[in-house]
Amino acid sequence: MSKDHNEIPGRSPARSSREWSRRGFLKSIAAAGLSVPVFGILSSRAWADEPVGTAARPLKLAWNANSACLAAVALAYHEGILEKHGLTSELVNFSGSTDQLLEAIATGKADAGVGMALRWLKPLEQGFDVKITTGLHGGCLRLFVAKSSGITDIKQLKGKTIATGDLAGPDKNFFSVVLSKAGIDPARDIEWRHYPANLLGLAIEKGEAQALTAYDPLAWGYRKDANLVELGTNLDGPYHDRTCCLLGVRGALLRADPEPVKKLEAALLDAWHITASSPDRAAAAFVQYAPKFEASEIAAMLQSHNHHGQVRGDALRAQIEAYVEELKIAEVFKPSTDSAKFAKRMTFDVA
Repeated sequence: MSKDHNEIPGRSPARSSREWSRRGFLKSIAAAGLSVPVFGILSSRAWADEPVGTAARPLKLAWNANSACLAAVALAYHEGILEKHGLTSELVNFSGSTDQLLEAIATGKADAGVGMALRWLKPLEQGFDVKITTGLHGGCLRLFVAKSSGITDIKQLKGKTIATGDLAGPDKNFFSVVLSKAGIDPARDIEWRHYPANLLGLAIEKGEAQALTAYDPLAWGYRKDANLVELGTNLDGPYHDRTCCLLGVRGALLRADPEPVKKLEAALLDAWHITASSPDRAAAAFVQYAPKFEASEIAAMLQSHNHHGQVRGDALRAQIEAYVEELKIAEVFKPSTDSAKFAKRMTFDVA
């Protein structure tokens, strides 16, 4: 692990000004839409290479603390839900490429991680020893159009320019699928332009694009822009019950000792159920990671998602298979990919 990391003692109310200064600096970079490859550890323990099965061994869960849809992770940690399920845990705040995150899980720098299905599936094809065990929630991807454009239907985007913060991002991938289903070739009938994530609205304002895609919490902020209209989300139509974010676990850990993974899954499911029924509670746990938002805004954001629908086993495999089939249409996966075999290979049922 790089020496350049931000280590934050777990739950201690007393932090030095230096620690807060560095944390604030990292948050300001993230708020500006920049990527910072870093492992920030939220725990009372540092990294440890203890053998699988050791009772005191902490389980390291990687997440992106800038993703509001993962507020349930903050809830599980800060309300002690992980400990209630018998886990000594560390939260690893990871900002970097998906390949780096999956490699970190596969090689034991983290034991598990949470992330977006449409960001993980293609990199997993490379053979990382990471298995998907649970689909955690749906929602958080959004498509906006300029109010002045008069666009009211996805079909009217043919021939238009769409701004995005990541040309391989989950929002771009998802809406490419939606466009394909509407009879629009997302690679040839749409011009996708990359902008820094915090400048997508400016691209619309300057007339350089007629639409933009983003994901929460950034996308939620665009809902307040009087010049934009939300045209679609990943909860529309047949996607209402489709999972968006996943729990992935190191394959070696699953094969050697699945018990801590069962505890982790149970703890996260508890946290997600609480988030679905009491979004204010999850928002209160997460607001420290989203300084630009009030807790009430985060709660409203969470209410707009589907935090009720967790999927495992055959249901999870079916959803991943469906995603792969759709991503073939969007030319993310090769047409020859066997989606059923891929889904079976990538998943593991710990129940």
